Amino acid sequence: MQPGKLVDKVALITGAASGIGRATAMLFAQEGARVAVTDRSLSGAQRTAEACPLSRAYQLDITSESDWERVLQAVPGDLGPLNIVINCAGISAASPLVDTDLNEWRRVMEVNLDGVFLGTKHALQSLRKSGGKGSIVNVASASGIKARPGAAAYCCSKAAVLMLTRTAALECLQAGEAIRVNSVSPGAVKTPLWGTMPFFQELVRTRGGEEAAYAALLQDSPQERWAEPGEIAAGILYLASDDALFVTGTNLVLDGGDTA
Repeated sequence: MQPGKLVDKVALITGAASGIGRATAMLFAQEGARVAVTDRSLSGAQRTAEACPLSRAYQLDITSESDWERVLQAVPGDLGPLNIVINCAGISAASPLVDTDLNEWRRVMEVNLDGVFLGTKHALQSLRKSGGKGSIVNVASASGIKARPGAAAYCCSKAAVLMLTRTAALECLQAGEAIRVNSVSPGAVKTPLWGTMPFFQELVRTRGGEEAAYAALLQDSPQERWAEPGEIAAGILYLASDDALFVTGTNLVLDGGDTA
């Protein structure tokens, strides 16, 4: 039996209570990593950690710098020096630009951009302390590449994550560090996030169920089906692992051809 791709690695994953974050935590644990499972919901993080060997749960509000400092101070003592950080946590919002409330806009930016900025910043600091090498993967979106009417805040936040990722990668190269920074851009993925969206709830009601609502959202896309969270986790694993040692500043698009 071949050893896993992440044996002896310590990985921190945000938003790991559900969706892509949970799938990534479980895949990383299967590949031998010791996983710091983090989420704003401690109980949600604990449920994921219970399914992952050699893992530990932490409560983390990604928009709080003090939370980042607290968690990253604790992880090395609990699990060992950090090697990988996956910035997966995010929120969505959907409303026409002229109807978007400024507070809604700011909240999307706070979570999707500020949270990834803080995660990248503090990951870099932690990775430098543990030897100046490692991998950061930021979860962006195909909506950061292809505009979506009615989702300006979300699209702009994810487009900014792409540029943040590339800038951080170049700064690491400039400093001569073996720290790789990449992103993934998923297309339509079946996650619990959709169930929180009023427009999706309305689609479920008018179309007669979740599957019909999902199908309706793909009508204008070449993507033939929705991705499962585990399929996105597989792309994240590639970028986080030593298979991608020559890959940095790259965005891996996982969208079934939607942005082609």
